[in-house]
Amino acid sequence: MENFFAIALEAGFAMIVLSVVLAFVRLVRGPSLPDRVVALDMMTVSIVAFCGLSAIRHDAPAFLDVAVVLALVGFLATVALARFAERNSARNRGDDA
Repeated sequence: MENFFAIALEAGFAMIVLSVVLAFVRLVRGPSLPDRVVALDMMTVSIVAFCGLSAIRHDAPAFLDVAVVLALVGFLATVALARFAERNSARNRGDDA
């Protein structure tokens, strides 16, 4: 059973690294600001998952504290970027926002 657990952890790490790489490609290629915001949010969620798997692998609960703080900062960054994108699109339309 421990062998299966180790394989599952390694597969989880591989999938998370793949998701970060794919999200980074979307962040670089765009083409629009909302695409980049979603990619940045996806990277944040993937890194939070990486912290969670690291906490399990190393039996270190401190990684969970890092994951919670990173999730909160990522949420605030996503909200701020969404608000910026909304104001920017309203300004381009000529609305008073």
